[in-house]
Amino acid sequence: MSEFNTFLQLGLNHILDFEAYDHLLFIITLCAVYKLNEWRKILILVTAFTIGHSLTLVLSGLNILRIPSDLVEFLIPVTIVVTGLHNVVARKKEEGLFAKTVRINYLLALGFGLIHGMGFANYFRSLMGGMESIVKPLFAFNVGIELGQLVIVAVFFGFLFLINRLFSIEHREWNLFVSGAGAGGALLLIIQNVFA
Repeated sequence: MSEFNTFLQLGLNHILDFEAYDHLLFIITLCAVYKLNEWRKILILVTAFTIGHSLTLVLSGLNILRIPSDLVEFLIPVTIVVTGLHNVVARKKEEGLFAKTVRINYLLALGFGLIHGMGFANYFRSLMGGMESIVKPLFAFNVGIELGQLVIVAVFFGFLFLINRLFSIEHREWNLFVSGAGAGGALLLIIQNVFA
C-alpha cells in the first residue's frame, strides 16, 4: 500500500472508530441544528472542523505544539457539551451561508477542530518521526478525515430523513433530542476522565 493510501486509511479509521466515539458524537451534535436542505452549510462546517484538526496536526508534526493528553481528553468532551448547548440556545433568525449564527457555528467547528486534533497529535507526531516531509501524509490523512466525516453526516441525515418520513418530527424537537443526547454522552466522558 502506498504512503498516501496508508494515511488516507488512517484518517478514515480515526474518524470512524466506534471505540473513539467522541468524534462521532461531536459531528452528530454539530449537525443536529441543520436541516437536509442546508447541505452547503453542513459541508462548510465539516470542512472547518477538518481545517482546525489539520492545523493542530501540522503544529504537532513540526514539534511546535505539545499539550498534555489528560487536558486534551478533558477538553474534547467539553467541546461536545458546548456545541450541544449552543445548538439549543442559539436562535436562527437569519438565513444564508454566512448568517451570524452560522458564522458562529463555523468558528466553533474550526476552534473545536483544533482541540480534537490534539487527541491524535502525539500519535501523528510519532508517525512523522523520520519522514522528510509531513505535507503528503498530512494531506492524505485529512482527506481520510473529511471522507469519514461525510460518511457520518450522510448516515445521520439519512436517519433524519427516515425519521421524518415515519414520524414527521419538528426539527426543533430533533435538535433538542440530538443535542441533549450528545451533551449527555459528553458529560459521561468528562466524568470518566475526571474520576478515572
